[in-house]
Amino acid sequence: MKKQKVIDKIKDNPLYPLRHSTEHVMHMAVESLFPGAKKVMGPPIENGFYGDFDYEGKITEEDFPKIEERMRDIVEANLPILMRDAGFKELKEIFKDNPFKLEMIGEIEKDGGNPTVCEIGNKEGRYYDIDLCAGNHTGRTSSIGAFKLLSVAGAYWHGDEKNKMLTRIYATVFETQEELDEYLEMIEKAKERDHRNIAKEMELFFMDDEVGQGLPLWMPNGAFVRHKAMEFAFNTYLERGYLPVTTPHIASEALWSHSGHLDFYKDAMYNSFGIEDEQYRLKPMNCPMHIKIYNHRPRSYKELPFRTAEMGTVYRYEKSGVLQGLTRVRGFTQDDGHIMCTEEQLHDELMEAMDLTMFVLKTFGFDDFEVNLSVRDPENKEKYIGGDKDWDKAEEGLKLVLKNFGFEDYITDVGGAVFYGPKIDIKVSDAIGRKWQLSTIQVDFNLPSKFNMTYIDNSGDQKTPFMIHRALLGSLERFMGVYIEHTNGAFPVWMCPLQVQIIPIGDKHIEYAQKVSEKLKEKNIRVKIDDRSETMQAKIRDAQMQKIPYMFIIGDKEIENNGVSVRLRTEENLGLKPLDEVIEKIEKMYLTKSLNLW
Repeated sequence: MKKQKVIDKIKDNPLYPLRHSTEHVMHMAVESLFPGAKKVMGPPIENGFYGDFDYEGKITEEDFPKIEERMRDIVEANLPILMRDAGFKELKEIFKDNPFKLEMIGEIEKDGGNPTVCEIGNKEGRYYDIDLCAGNHTGRTSSIGAFKLLSVAGAYWHGDEKNKMLTRIYATVFETQEELDEYLEMIEKAKERDHRNIAKEMELFFMDDEVGQGLPLWMPNGAFVRHKAMEFAFNTYLERGYLPVTTPHIASEALWSHSGHLDFYKDAMYNSFGIEDEQYRLKPMNCPMHIKIYNHRPRSYKELPFRTAEMGTVYRYEKSGVLQGLTRVRGFTQDDGHIMCTEEQLHDELMEAMDLTMFVLKTFGFDDFEVNLSVRDPENKEKYIGGDKDWDKAEEGLKLVLKNFGFEDYITDVGGAVFYGPKIDIKVSDAIGRKWQLSTIQVDFNLPSKFNMTYIDNSGDQKTPFMIHRALLGSLERFMGVYIEHTNGAFPVWMCPLQVQIIPIGDKHIEYAQKVSEKLKEKNIRVKIDDRSETMQAKIRDAQMQKIPYMFIIGDKEIENNGVSVRLRTEENLGLKPLDEVIEKIEKMYLTKSLNLW
């Protein structure tokens, strides 16, 4: 089995040395061009790197060409990039005018660390830089490939709005210009597919400042698509043996204290509020309430597996700077499921959860997956609860599930498990190749013991069940943001608010259009007649902009032949077709949840 052990996925990326070196060069260029600018920090990130600067002036994207030109000068100078040890006294003198670096130096000294620095060039040369650094670079600046500055933004020091606002420049670099061009092309495609822009054109959702940041308002079109996604997922869960439950949006602090959320998750929760003599909080998760339903009365092994499912809305605190359309919000709905089972049932339940995940994601059109397995760090077992037997059982169970589903090249994140159990995370690739984290399947050793969950086995003894958390779409809001971009707003026929737009050429054709409409409605096909006083071409254009799957053009010829002329939203003109044949075709498309139009 091919596995990659990951402690730090960013550092394991083969482009890390290239990105890290280019980040240093960008710092050098900015400091040389903007007097008074002080480098702060700037790590490589998943798709490139960024650099933070303390600068009282303003750096804009209009400045990027001259920064890139200076970076090219430094690269072409073929300067050596060297690492060496440094003393605290030396560092404090070098960075005596940079409070951010002094803070970092103080933290290293407090922790008993051995500081190292990166030096580029030499002090007598045109370009020279020294910086705190843990290493891993290219050998010389000439090894740096094709780079591009992408955007500029504000960023608080340590991400805390109480601290100073810094200037952050995002950039990327690749070994070749061809690779960079491919990435930039993907970024342009992503901009065209931005779900926030599509939402405006198709009237799907919007944010309102008076309602509050990160709290989407779904308009009729968007609410319908969201409902269809939720309806399909939830009905599928019920068909697979899950039991529907509904829980409140708030609960007393006593529950969150009992579950441990106030100890481990408080920063993601909203402040408490009083109701009479009790303190309450908005729920960040549904799990404790599902456990309460399980614990409502004694359970027998004959009732296991006990599977609960809820489309439960939760609320988590997110700083305003990280909110982004639907993909990062403050209130969202999870397709939450919890499975309580015996040890003997654990493997089958994990297999079923993975099978269900694949079925749901593939129905929506995703077929390229990346899988991560997060396990505990065997060198730091004290960080986790539960005994070796339970951890080994759960980890081996998850590995076997991945093997059985053909995910031989999954990534093992050693130490990535949360304190209460190992998990599988599934990323999907969208239509332009971006990867998005959606589904999670997780084993939990914490809550069953915290809430004294038990069942009576076939010998009459009390035992603690295994618990599996699973969210297949994850956050429904995030899923919809990803899905809008994946489909570019052209949803499958079964999800579309309007499936057919009938376009009569003239007023004399409206009566037949109404008859066609009635026949479609008899088959539960969603239809509307466009009888506006616009040209036929304008009506077709408007329907295509709204991504309506089918347009039926009706004129004299269509009436004479008891048919319709069919146009697809892809601009394909199928011409005159018998009406009954067309209705049968469309009905098949939506009943089978086909991803095709014809």
